[in-house]
Formats: sequence, C-alpha cells, structure tokens
Amino acid sequence: MTPDNRPIGRRGVLGFAAAALGASVAISQRAVAQAAGGAAAAAPILRLNDALLAEMKQGSRAPFAQRFNALAPVIDQTFDLPTVLASSIGLRWQGLPQDQKAQLLAAFRRYTVSSYAANFDKFTGQRFEVSPATRPLGNDQVVVPTTVVAGDGSSNKLDYVMRRGPSGWRAVDVLADGSISRVAVQRSDFRHLLATGGVPALVAGLKTKVSNLSGGMLA
Repeated sequence: MTPDNRPIGRRGVLGFAAAALGASVAISQRAVAQAAGGAAAAAPILRLNDALLAEMKQGSRAPFAQRFNALAPVIDQTFDLPTVLASSIGLRWQGLPQDQKAQLLAAFRRYTVSSYAANFDKFTGQRFEVSPATRPLGNDQVVVPTTVVAGDGSSNKLDYVMRRGPSGWRAVDVLADGSISRVAVQRSDFRHLLATGGVPALVAGLKTKVSNLSGGMLA
C-alpha cells in the first residue's frame, strides 16, 4: 500500500524495483571502486614485502652493501621520501635552502634503506600478511594494514599510510603496532639534532645511524 492507502499498481511495483536495483548497482560500483583503490594502494607494499623476503632469505650470505643496493630501488618506488622527510622535519623544512634539502634527502634515503636492510636481515619462517581492506584517512590517504608473522606464530603490525599522488600510491608514514608513527618519532629525534647543530648536525647524525646499522660498512 502507498502512504495514502491506495494499492500500488504494476508501474509502481516496477518503479520501486528499478529504484532498488539502481541503489544496489550504485553500492556495488562503490564497493568495486573501493576494492580497486585498496588493491592499488597495497601494490607497492606487496612489492616491498617480496623484496624484503628475498633479502631476508639471503641473510648473512649477502654483504650489507649488496642487500642495501637490492632494496634501494624498491624503497624509492614504495615511499614518497621527500614528503616523509619534510613531515619529519616539520615547518622548518620550507625555509631551508635547496642545497641543504638535497643533502638531507640523500642522507635520509641512505638511512631509510639501511633501516630496512638491517631490520630484515634473517629468515626464520616469517611471512607478511597484507589486508585487502584499507582504512581511509582523508586527503587521498589510506592505511594498508600489514602484519609480520614470525615462524613461531607471533606477530607484529606494521601498517603503511599511503597517499595517492602524480606518481601513484606512495607510503608517507609507517605505523608500528598499528599506531606508533615513524614520522612522529623521527620528528622528535630530528628536532633535537637541528636545535643543537642545524642541518650539518642532522646530516652527521643520519650518517652515524647508517654506519651503526650497517656495522660500519656504509656511512
């Protein structure tokens, strides 16, 4: 019955059916679009995980510099390193001369690659699980939920904040345990170095970190 208690005719039934079908199609299209967007955002992380597993299986058989060189291009394709560095430094970044920005970016890239080469250097049955359900953050950003599962079944969350830009989806932050922002941790560390010695101190600090991570093989 309609709101005025008149019977619904055949046209009315067909009209309601068409409206319901249209709503269903719209919902399905949105779901397909969201799934496609999630798959596109997760693709760089899947490539990174494959590269990490390959180097982990190499382990100590491969020198640090070799694993660094293997991971470097994958890191470049996965992360928007200029954005990560700018966010880690904060408002001060905008006022830096271009030559200092270039020095910092080169040092930061070596530090980022070295961090992955050092922390993923041994294979004991680990695997990576990437969830197909991304979490939207707004501003063309989503979280790609990722879990590192150890051989004994224990696990750690390592989620990636992805942003869509001219070059596609790139990571702009990493959330340890699903909530601890790497950018925020770096910002605190970098602020101290910049306050004590400016850009030269931060560049030197990053080089020291690379040397420590690589066991003195890189600087």
